[in-house]
Amino acid sequence: MVFHTYGNKENQAVILLHGMLTPYQIWDEAASYFSNRYYVIVPELDGHTEKEKSTFISVEDEVNMLIEYIRQELNGKVYLLAGLSMGGRIAAELAKSDAVSIEYLVLDGAPLTKTNSLLMTIMKKNYWSIIRRSQKRDPKVKETFKKDFLPEKFWELYLKIADNMKQQSVNNIIDSVFIPFEFISYPGHMKILFMHGTKGNESVSRKGAIRMKEQNPQMEIRCFDGLAHAELACFKQDQWIKEVEDLIK
Repeated sequence: MVFHTYGNKENQAVILLHGMLTPYQIWDEAASYFSNRYYVIVPELDGHTEKEKSTFISVEDEVNMLIEYIRQELNGKVYLLAGLSMGGRIAAELAKSDAVSIEYLVLDGAPLTKTNSLLMTIMKKNYWSIIRRSQKRDPKVKETFKKDFLPEKFWELYLKIADNMKQQSVNNIIDSVFIPFEFISYPGHMKILFMHGTKGNESVSRKGAIRMKEQNPQMEIRCFDGLAHAELACFKQDQWIKEVEDLIK
């Protein structure tokens, strides 16, 4: 894991976690905006490092590394923790820890429901096929990428991740992200925002949001009709920033 920081370390900390196969630079707009008054940390999660290969072991392993960083570098305190998709799953697990203090938790499209083993096997094969085709610079992958996954400006950054991605990382991500999530009551002072769309597989996020709110009445759910998975953060980050600002103000 590699940590990128923005702003003055004396300010309150904001941590932004990217999603699967998503470069950390997806948060560039948000990091630039929030760094004016916060200390922003954007990690490159394991399996997604650009300069050298790394292996994603598990959500738990990522959480432990983040906790250690927060304790060592941030005195155990985080003002705002936000996670996108896979990063949302990691953020939701991290927020359970008694070792750190978090004031605001923002989840965007976090997968918090179990996926059956057959579908997980299919997902592993499909993701690895996409990565292999990306490594070969298949033009069809690029067309799908800029239409359904990320803006075209992130294509070259995504390729750095794809070139370094290991099949073991893909398998480990699926095995640790798409398993049952233990829903708990977070500390009452922690304000929680769960955002999701309505298209495609966003029903998974919606179910997780409903389950989480059952135990956390302080949580707010914002559903964006007609948006696909992670579309708000990836394609409309200015609006994503406004939603977060509305929460903390």
